Formats: sequence, structure tokens, C-alpha cells
Amino acid sequence: MELFKTKKELEFALDRERNAGHSVGFVPTMGALHEGHLSLVARAGAENDTVVVSIFVNPNQFNDPNDLKHYPRTLESDLALLGSLRCDYLFFPDVTEIYPEPDTRKFDFGALERVMEGRFRPGHFNGVAQVVSRLFDIVRPDKAYFGQKDFQQCSIIKKMCILLKSPIVIVPCDIVRERDGLAMSSRNSLLTAAHKAVAPQIYRILQEAQQESVFSTPEEVKMGVYDKIGKIALLRLEYFEIVDELTLQPIASWEQEGTKVGCIAVYAGQVRLIDNLVFDK
Repeated sequence: MELFKTKKELEFALDRERNAGHSVGFVPTMGALHEGHLSLVARAGAENDTVVVSIFVNPNQFNDPNDLKHYPRTLESDLALLGSLRCDYLFFPDVTEIYPEPDTRKFDFGALERVMEGRFRPGHFNGVAQVVSRLFDIVRPDKAYFGQKDFQQCSIIKKMCILLKSPIVIVPCDIVRERDGLAMSSRNSLLTAAHKAVAPQIYRILQEAQQESVFSTPEEVKMGVYDKIGKIALLRLEYFEIVDELTLQPIASWEQEGTKVGCIAVYAGQVRLIDNLVFDK
């Protein structure tokens, strides 16, 4: 694994790979790596000749300065984890390398960004698009891999590629979970023992909602989730929506065409957790 801090060095190495006819798979991350990230790296390695991983905590996608300040940074352990897989190039730039000058670009994702994460984290997806597009310009991968835990983000990045007329293939990958069902997240390391003990209830309640969808309306299922989370003292529900997989708009009926996805955001103390589950209808 070769390590690069500057885009010039990485671009030179990747030009060499492309000139040799090698395909490039890319896994952008913010570090604090876990098995979920490693599953993306493994898949990129199975589908490409060359694997690039980036670690960059992007300040432009944090609308809460405290969230940015406390986001876990664990470069030493990240390097050890990546050493167990085939990661050919690791890119870990400074902020000035990604943003040599302020990025003032504004992306219009329409209705995709006005619900769920976009509603509660204004400006978040514009910051995501800024950094991902910058990284895509540097790495120029054939395929890029993203975890489905960030379901809405995957949709936004696909839309970004359409807006920018980018040929990069976006590969969504399945959520990886702890044994207790909690979706793996870098933020899990910030949970207190008490909050870590109750956080798996989020996935359990999603599963129950999926089962209840057989005999309940979408609104009844939604209200049931609000009620169940509300009874757990250490959890606070921010939103739960059942949305169309493509439009991300809340559904009114199970008879609507298309795949339905239940998406949730919950605070466990000060730690914000998101998850989702496909509703098979």
C-alpha cells in the first residue's frame, strides 16, 4: 500500500495504472474504519485491478461544528485495518489539498435533498457533492463504492454524476451490521456503554415495522415506530419515513409501484445514528 498526501503524487501513480490498462476502484471514506468500510474495499478489490481508498474528514458536510470537532480520527488503526486487504493506494490529504480555495459551487438535487437527511441537515448534501466530485476529479475511478447505510447519500451521488455527466459507476453495497443488529458506523465508537446497549433496538424496531407492513398502512407503520422509539428513554427519534427507492418521497400506499425503503435517524445521547431497511411489498 502506497500512501499519498498530495493529489499530484496520486494522479501520477494512477496515470501509470491507467496507461497499463488497469481498472480503478475507489472507496472514499472519512476514516475511523470498521468492517463496513472493509467490505467496500474488498468488493473494490474483487472487481478492479487497482484499489484506491481516501481518508478525509470533509468540513463542508458538517452543519454542526461540534459534530465535526468530535468526529473520530484514527489514522493509525485505519492503516492497520487496510493492511489486511488489498488497498494499493491510500490518499489522506489535508483540507487545503482538497480545497485550495473555498468551494462555492451549489448543486441542485431537487426533491432528493429536501427530505430526511436534507431536511434536518441543511447544506449537508451540497458539502458531500463538493468533496466527492473533487475526489472523483483526482482519482478518476471506473467504479466508486458506497455503503447503503447512507441510503439517501447514494441517491444524491448518483444524481451528481448525472448532473456532471460523469461516466463513473456508483456501486451501492449492503449494510454491514454488528452481531446485535446495529448498523456499523464510525460514530458507534462515540456511544456510551448505556447507549450502545439500547442502540440495537433501532434495527429491531425497523424489522418489526417491516413485518407490520403486511397488515398496516404506511402511516400506521410510521406511527408505530415513533411510539416504540419514544418509549426507550435513551433514544430520541429525529425522523422515520417510508419512501420510494428512486424518488425518496414518502409513500401514501403500499400499492404504489417501486421498492419501498424505511429510513430512520435516531439520537442515542449526543450521537446521531441512521439506518434503513427495504420493505418487501
